[in-house]
Amino acid sequence: MATDSARVRAMKETRDRILDVALDMLGENPEAGMGDIAAAAGVVRRTVYGHFPSRLDLVRTLTERAVTEMTAVLTEVNASGAEADAAWAEFIARLWPVAHRYRVLLALRRGEYGEAIHGLLGPVDELLADLVKRGQDSDVFAQHLPPGVLSQLAYGVVFAIADSDLSNGTRGARAATITSLLMLGVPETRAIALADGRP
Repeated sequence: MATDSARVRAMKETRDRILDVALDMLGENPEAGMGDIAAAAGVVRRTVYGHFPSRLDLVRTLTERAVTEMTAVLTEVNASGAEADAAWAEFIARLWPVAHRYRVLLALRRGEYGEAIHGLLGPVDELLADLVKRGQDSDVFAQHLPPGVLSQLAYGVVFAIADSDLSNGTRGARAATITSLLMLGVPETRAIALADGRP
């Protein structure tokens, strides 16, 4: 029995290592193959394919992991009762490490896995649209675009900054917060105050 649980634990650790390595490798090169990922994870290709029968399965699992993390943060932030702009700023501050880690999904979303990734990100898209709608209803966010479109534009900026040279520290998170708030129609002085933790 102890041997079985040790084997299960070892398999889970291997699977998690493959996922972590895949995120790093795909972040550097979205075209990295399963063999590249296997070599970097210190396992044979058969081991990678044992956990993920195809590259699409690997990408789906990475996306599901991102969705779980982002949904948890968004749900908690939405439940805080803060003004929509303050809730957005808090979301970006807490999302930033995840955004940086999962920025590769933006590149993959534009490629052959776009439809699968888009479908899996549905819950995150809905929560973001709800938050923007709340901000529009309280005149905190601009109303020139529907909430679903506006939220995606502001959210996309976060990933664009995460994928740029600004992503090396707090400057990136601050830039992402201010820029996304500006895109949502928040005045610059308010956006800067929120980014600096002065709501």
